[in-house]
Amino acid sequence: MSVLLTMNHVSRRFGGLLALDDVSVSLKEGEVIGLIGPNGAGKTTFVNVVTGVLKPTSGTIDFAGRQIGGLRPDLVARAGIARTFQIVQPFPRMTVRENVAAAALFAGGVPTREEASRDADLHLAFCGLTREADTLASALTLAGRKRLELAKSLASKPKLLLLDEVNAGLNAAEIDNALRLIAEIAAKGITVLLIEHLMKVVSRSCSRLLVLHQGRLVADGPTAEVMQDEGVIEAYLGKRFARLQKEIAP
Repeated sequence: MSVLLTMNHVSRRFGGLLALDDVSVSLKEGEVIGLIGPNGAGKTTFVNVVTGVLKPTSGTIDFAGRQIGGLRPDLVARAGIARTFQIVQPFPRMTVRENVAAAALFAGGVPTREEASRDADLHLAFCGLTREADTLASALTLAGRKRLELAKSLASKPKLLLLDEVNAGLNAAEIDNALRLIAEIAAKGITVLLIEHLMKVVSRSCSRLLVLHQGRLVADGPTAEVMQDEGVIEAYLGKRFARLQKEIAP
């Protein structure tokens, strides 16, 4: 697999707070990578820097052979990076189809509204929303809005998809469906970065795991190995849990 995105010594400072501290990492085509860390670790800042919401204070970001650090979010989206948001906010007075068609038009490069509408139907079918295509987005359940967010992101034709806690608030059956969709997206060759708090989701879906703590990348490796790392357990779950793990270990 070839490298798709490379961050070299990227930092982001907010006054005296170093939210990202000298992060260097590469993502390969077709990978499903988990990004975890305690609250305040820098996960959202990481995503915002990659997607152009924030400019890095220092360092470079290369995506598909192009420097994108500091580009506007719309230009980053058109370059092939899409994201979902933990708090989903579709256009409530537009239909489900219209929401996805808007993404196809403005980020996916589809030239006409008619083509965007046809493109939207394909993504809605993939995400299991065909029956809701003419429904107002405001009428969807939480699980439906999450799937709509995913369909919108796919309509932008991404090479890299960043999913921010896409499973938050879902029940077990809905999570299983979301994991199936993620696997099918990766099978299309799209690189997926999954920002997640549910460790069972990470262990089931991600072959590789990145761990942020206090803005620094403290671990990067195969998921099973990283989840057994004592330093990661202590940083993510706390010293008390790490101590208990040692006490019950055979």
